[in-house]
Amino acid sequence: MTIRFIAASRLPTPWATFTMHGFEDEATGKDHIALTLGDIADGQPVLGRVHSECLTGDALFSMRCDCGYQLQEAMKRVAEEGRGVILYLRQEGRGIGLLNKIRAYHLQDQGADTVEANERLGFAADLRRYDLCIPMLDHLGVKGLRLMTNNPRKVDALSEAGVDIVERVSLTTGLNPHNEHYLATKAGKLGHMIALADFVPADDIDIERKP
Repeated sequence: MTIRFIAASRLPTPWATFTMHGFEDEATGKDHIALTLGDIADGQPVLGRVHSECLTGDALFSMRCDCGYQLQEAMKRVAEEGRGVILYLRQEGRGIGLLNKIRAYHLQDQGADTVEANERLGFAADLRRYDLCIPMLDHLGVKGLRLMTNNPRKVDALSEAGVDIVERVSLTTGLNPHNEHYLATKAGKLGHMIALADFVPADDIDIERKP
């Protein structure tokens, strides 16, 4: 696997001006990015998130999941800390792709949960890869992550890929009536370490996105 660094630029956001680093996976042709803030190459563990692309949640404001809420919260926390990294990986729908994700949503409209929908389409519950994080983090000089995630499987997968995870930091944000069952399924079937009672409701979150 060859992950090639392409270029970096400033990225002003409502929370901070990040540096955006672009990478290309030469094997698949997919592009991935990293957002960084502050000095992350000093050898100390870095607050970070490994976020898989969710076009519906991240860009179209879908309330069916908590992805967009998590991304915004992660950017906010990095900004508040003044130092951190967010890897944005092009792995839509836990690795099944956008069109299959729409098919999965159709099955969910008919009563399937998020895991059942993927399985009815012939996919495993989670097909994401995390080995591509290693060359990205190496390029950035990151030695260890304080990882923002609720998913212990992600912690294990990243650790097995060679990422040093020194701490897991919970992200419990974005609960709303459209994703309550989805979040319960992630806890019950995918082992996410969440309790709905711990979530900040979506109504209490400022989701304004500024240009």
